[in-house]
Amino acid sequence: MKNLTLLFAAAALMIAMSSVASAQTATGTLTVTARVNGSINLVFNSDPNGVTLAGAGTNTATLAFGNVSAFGAIGAGIVRTTTATDFTVSSAVDVQVTETNSASANYTLTAQLGSADATNTWTVGSVAVTNAAASTITATGTYATNSNFAVAITIPFTTASGTNISNTINYTATAN
Repeated sequence: MKNLTLLFAAAALMIAMSSVASAQTATGTLTVTARVNGSINLVFNSDPNGVTLAGAGTNTATLAFGNVSAFGAIGAGIVRTTTATDFTVSSAVDVQVTETNSASANYTLTAQLGSADATNTWTVGSVAVTNAAASTITATGTYATNSNFAVAITIPFTTASGTNISNTINYTATAN
């Protein structure tokens, strides 16, 4: 009888120890939601016929014409025209707009100077650009294509030698 009691006590002790040694568990459910929004992206690319852009392939590139003049040598990729009172330098610049998750068929591209320029005249894709308001460059841009919109500056002959010209052109692409 004593052996039987010891056996039951040992069995009870094993059961108690195994329940203490077993891992505790808990469960939970995580609900995940998301809503996809269509989006567009604009980058500047160097055009093979234009000046090589610093920062090409991004949305913050730089077009550096370098030294320009009405007559004499001019840098590669620059087109120059002269009149009786001024000269214009221009370069091909590619703008690429891509879209994802959108039913938009095309986009509108506008451009606006970052600050006023009372001396020089600026154009993008042959459209006059000022700081007063955004100018529409195209109303039906094609997605995922390099679209060439030449940037031009017309400089009066009265501009002093050594004058630096600098401005920004802010582009906005809007899905149609």
